[in-house]
Amino acid sequence: MANEHNDQTQDLEQEQLEQAEAQPNAEVTVEDLTAQIAKLEESLKLEKARAANAVYEAEKVKERVEREADAAKKFAVEKFAKSLLDSVDNLERAIQAAGDEESPLLEGVKLTLKSLTHALEKFEVLAVDTANGFNADLHQAVGIDPNAKAGEIGNVLQKGYTLSGRLLRPAMVTVGQ
Repeated sequence: MANEHNDQTQDLEQEQLEQAEAQPNAEVTVEDLTAQIAKLEESLKLEKARAANAVYEAEKVKERVEREADAAKKFAVEKFAKSLLDSVDNLERAIQAAGDEESPLLEGVKLTLKSLTHALEKFEVLAVDTANGFNADLHQAVGIDPNAKAGEIGNVLQKGYTLSGRLLRPAMVTVGQ
């Protein structure tokens, strides 16, 4: 853009020199000066528009880069969180396997599970809601439950999770037919 402006300025100067050489004894008239002022004003308008466009484009690029950086920060823990979900599942299975029997070991497993789920929630890893019926965007139907009503979840085989509102793992469920 600066090169174009310099080229236009040089062209105007060259034009003025050629006019002066072609008419060495002629005086510069008001009309000539007015025409030259009009050309310069048009050139100035063009350069202002280009500068404004460049500023606008720079702002758009800055905003896009900021959005992409925010998204990268937000979802940087995705792989790590996915790997921790297996541990959450194993701890939940251990609690189910213990049944109703209370023991210090079971209490330790429950506290470990609570600590792990709290840490995941801090980074916006939340369990998928399975209480409000089947949603194909959040649930994966792996079977039919004859005891459940149509469109409702009968049994949750594996919990699903979201990360900042984006599906991390779908809930594996059976649904009514």
